[in-house]
Amino acid sequence: MAHETICQALYVQGRGELRRELTRALRTGRAMRRPHRQSAKRQPRMAKDMVMISERPPEVSDRAVPGHWEGDLIIGKAHKSAIGTLVERSTRFVALVHLPDGRQPAQMRDALIQAVSALPTQLKRSLTWDQGSEMHLHKEFSSATDMPVYFCDPGSPWQRGSNENTNGLLRQYFPKGTDLARYSRQELDTVAAELNSRPRKTLGWETPAERLAKLLATAS
Repeated sequence: MAHETICQALYVQGRGELRRELTRALRTGRAMRRPHRQSAKRQPRMAKDMVMISERPPEVSDRAVPGHWEGDLIIGKAHKSAIGTLVERSTRFVALVHLPDGRQPAQMRDALIQAVSALPTQLKRSLTWDQGSEMHLHKEFSSATDMPVYFCDPGSPWQRGSNENTNGLLRQYFPKGTDLARYSRQELDTVAAELNSRPRKTLGWETPAERLAKLLATAS
């Protein structure tokens, strides 16, 4: 069966089948955000072919057009596991990318292609990412999905503000020091659905799932 991560998260949210007992079990550890990793420990930059955030179209910055995503990784115990995080800028809709076998460039490319493959065309406009080495094959991702990738300046997490905020929320579910490889795709979808069902002040107290559903209904 095809793994349509984002559409499955929408389905779970729409049906109200959040399996709250699971999310309560996952919600352990600190609710406070911990400091970001030191700049000296950041993964190396790609050597070439990066298109920087300064070249990103203005429509991305003003959040008026849906389909522009921010992405990053949350890292698990001993830096040996990770979960990819994607946030749609205009709706704050969250999708989690399953990386059970690691975050090497080819694994990251394939997982991202799989995550966005089920999206309608109007929601596949761009992706903004940090300069982590896991995105070394970003050109291949763009070729497969027709989604350009823009890279943040070094040490500038505020350039992915929605994603950074979401990563902080996700640490309530996946505390630092946890082996993230042990979580199934279904568990990640359930956590994403929980976040997507939270009303947001920035959305006029709509949930991300409600806002995204409105956009899709209007587009259709």
